[in-house]
Amino acid sequence: MEAPEQEPYPLDVEAVRADFPILQRKVGGDVTVPGEGEGDTTPLVYLDNAATSHTPDQVVDAIADYYRSYNSNVHRGIHQLSQEASTAYEHAHDRVAEFIGAEGREEVVFTKNTTEAENLVAYAWGLNELGPEDNVVLTEMEHHASLVTWQQIGKKTGADVRFVRVDEDGRLDMDHARELVDDDTAMANVVHVSNTLGTVNPVAEFADLVHDHDGLIFVDGAQSVPHMPVDVAEIDADFFAFSGHKMCGPTGIGVLYGKEHLLEEMQPYLYGGEMIRRVTYEDSEWEDLPWKFEAGTPVIAQGIALHAAIDYLEDLGMENVHAHEQLLAEYAYDRLTEYDDVDIYGPPGDDRAGLVAFNLDGVHAHDLSSILNDHAVAVRAGDHCTQPLHDKLGIAASARASFYVYNTREEIDKLVEAVDDARQLFA
Repeated sequence: MEAPEQEPYPLDVEAVRADFPILQRKVGGDVTVPGEGEGDTTPLVYLDNAATSHTPDQVVDAIADYYRSYNSNVHRGIHQLSQEASTAYEHAHDRVAEFIGAEGREEVVFTKNTTEAENLVAYAWGLNELGPEDNVVLTEMEHHASLVTWQQIGKKTGADVRFVRVDEDGRLDMDHARELVDDDTAMANVVHVSNTLGTVNPVAEFADLVHDHDGLIFVDGAQSVPHMPVDVAEIDADFFAFSGHKMCGPTGIGVLYGKEHLLEEMQPYLYGGEMIRRVTYEDSEWEDLPWKFEAGTPVIAQGIALHAAIDYLEDLGMENVHAHEQLLAEYAYDRLTEYDDVDIYGPPGDDRAGLVAFNLDGVHAHDLSSILNDHAVAVRAGDHCTQPLHDKLGIAASARASFYVYNTREEIDKLVEAVDDARQLFA
């Protein structure tokens, strides 16, 4: 019997893979010596993209070009290199604003990562605006970046922190959300895509609910912006955050989007150079947006490289990126559910983002990941910075395979073969 014809990839995967030399690596050697060396003999299968994606040559070239051609500090020099660096850095803000549907660079603050963006709002807005009469609404599937941050701000301010339930299918219980959100809700923080369940949450609906009660909403887009078209204006998010290293960019840069009037009203989170207009011994005046939130020498090379990463993704087409990952997620879900002893968490394969968290009966996720590593299959194992969600699921940890633009069905087949080897080993 002939195998059914498979749906073609929305992307030219081989051409994409050629842009990522690291995918040609072999692994299995001495992990104390970075880079391919003696003992590295097995072709890499990289399925840990929800943690960090790889970086194409085009982005690496952008970083190298900055350091080789116009490395200089920004907004501080009259000389040509400083002006060139300042222009490129400012254009990176413009490019991000265009990519996510912000009105302009004034609404785009560069941070180190999504976590810093969460903390910026929590401290610069939350400490000043929240009190014992207020509540903050989160969800049970929040990443620690938002959960821990607002939990601790709640302790400092006396604000009540509430959690919207996750149902048995791994989706938000919006009826419960409507019970929790009330006229005392000052802020809601909702993950756009769960990094454990793969659930794509109805963030625009959630925003409408919160705004009906005159509250604000912060959307964690760390797992959405790299993988699908996102428009912050359509969502009507008040704040939105994501990280460069999950979207073909470098580590060390994140983005906080905030509506301009809210950022104008907020006080800075960090103080020092770059974010000031005038300083006396008695007081200081802040620089215009977004610079008043970017204290000290900013993430110049990383911002310029993020610009290049966005160019790369848009050349592929974000609709194509999303379709490619959905195809892989459904394929992985179908392959893994062929086995009765594999538990998968979250919605069905045709209704999830490009990741699958799972467990093999009788095998701890860390042991499973170690065996997969012996097969050169790289996945994440642990609680994925969602410990309370794992507690709710009744598990200590899970293995997570997550996909991106350069992954293939054949790599998922290798994952399944490695899981089968683990099954035989622990039988």
